[in-house]
Amino acid sequence: MAVTMAQQEQASPDVQKRVQDSFDRQGLMTHLGARMTHIGPGRVHIELPSRPEVTQQHGYVHAGATSAIADSAGGYAALTLFPEESEVLTVGYKINLLAPAAGDHIEAIGTVLKSGRTLTVCQLEVHGVRAGGDRKLVANGRQTLIRVNRPAE
Repeated sequence: MAVTMAQQEQASPDVQKRVQDSFDRQGLMTHLGARMTHIGPGRVHIELPSRPEVTQQHGYVHAGATSAIADSAGGYAALTLFPEESEVLTVGYKINLLAPAAGDHIEAIGTVLKSGRTLTVCQLEVHGVRAGGDRKLVANGRQTLIRVNRPAE
């Protein structure tokens, strides 16, 4: 799979810090052991190592964990395009589980398709990744997010 320049473009340092700081406050992502590996304008990657705590009874990464990192990847992709005083909440998403989530880790990629003043639509992809770099698409979906003002501290 060829990687385009847009897929490798990095967000500004200020946006990267704001997004990473928000991600670091998410208890679920910390609990799952997920980490953000790419923050670009309108595109975020999140990896989740495959380990017994996130698997289902057959040893595949659980659909709940797969869906959770997909949801977060899309939300943070949207946040990269919003003004500093904004936050993002998921309105809804649909995910299709295409294959068992197998591999050394799974990687969710959230990509903004349309960023609006209020609503944003993202594409979600999750790949199972093996140690040698082999990748397999295991889930995809669409997500709608709403931009909200950051609550007063």
